[in-house]
Amino acid sequence: MSVEVRPLGVECNLGCQYCYQNPERDLGQRPRPYDIERMIATLASEGQPFALFGGEPLLIPLPDLEKLWAFGLERFGHNRLQTNGTLIEQAHIDAFLRYRVRVGLSIDGPDELNDARWAGSLARTRAQTEASIAALRRLCAAGVPTSLILTLHQLNASPARLPRLLAWVREVDSLGLLGTRLHLLEVDDPAIRERHALSVADNLAALDCFAALEPELRMKLDLFGDMRLMLLGEDEQAPCVWRACDPYTTAAVRSVEGRGELSNCGRTNKEGVSFGKAEEAAYVRSLILLHTPQEHGGCRGCRFFLACKGQCPGTAIANDWRNRSEHCEVYLRRFEKLERELCDQGRVPLSQHPQRSELERRIAAAWARGQNPSLKRLLRELPRDGAP
Repeated sequence: MSVEVRPLGVECNLGCQYCYQNPERDLGQRPRPYDIERMIATLASEGQPFALFGGEPLLIPLPDLEKLWAFGLERFGHNRLQTNGTLIEQAHIDAFLRYRVRVGLSIDGPDELNDARWAGSLARTRAQTEASIAALRRLCAAGVPTSLILTLHQLNASPARLPRLLAWVREVDSLGLLGTRLHLLEVDDPAIRERHALSVADNLAALDCFAALEPELRMKLDLFGDMRLMLLGEDEQAPCVWRACDPYTTAAVRSVEGRGELSNCGRTNKEGVSFGKAEEAAYVRSLILLHTPQEHGGCRGCRFFLACKGQCPGTAIANDWRNRSEHCEVYLRRFEKLERELCDQGRVPLSQHPQRSELERRIAAAWARGQNPSLKRLLRELPRDGAP
């Protein structure tokens, strides 16, 4: 489980064209004044390390940020922050070091590769991109633990632009980044699909190139390792997109809003409304996908279902959480390659496990009870040598 703190909700200094939070912004809602003490009280009751999130959390005055980080340092020994990096100043870097803040930067590449992260005009967008990349360099030079989120789209990963993106990833790897998480584009609007979404073939080509690049890098590209571990049933530390998600509780993400109230992961807010968190989890989506034929948006019969579970509801076909991810074919082809690699190594992936049907039966029974056990635990509990 991760806890996100969003004092200003989805308020941001950029207007990224593809941002999954845009449906909330389109309603024109403005954040209410936040209450630091209420947020800290909720964080104390949650009892988990947290990440400052947004929108853009660095819109908050530094003294208020320091109050949250002081609590996080005292209670959990460290802090985390996700930011676009455009607002980072030396005072922030000093605070990151003082409060042991691990920083995640959202940048899609240099110059025109990052133009989807729009700042109102082309000149301002390019200037903000330069500011983000300069911040990345300063953070790494100062010894702040720093990682990257990189979203793949037409502006940075089309066949013509992919070579430059790969070269840039090599360049920033030399700075000492902890890792990079690759995201396939989440599409909430037909115009964004036309302007920014990659085809299945181009997504696959981009991922193939990144997979070939990873052995040359000091950092890890999380996507490939995560998928490999899922195929092996090593899922206790797996990201939420592979662990089955109830969009009304989003158990893996608990967002603390500015007045201390709890909300869900914003990737599921397709109506533009940040719904309150349901009291109990119900893994209806996972059960629907397991039993619904693939031609109707489900996953029935897919040998990779245990590893994938239909992926994130935020990327569901037609923005309907009951469907599997619209990126199904991309992930399917990657799983097939990883499956072959594991078999060549003498490993048995879940997709080829002799008791795969029994594993599916057991996890479905758990979901029906409102539980979401790890695959690792279910594998340990499987009968062996004829035992019941």
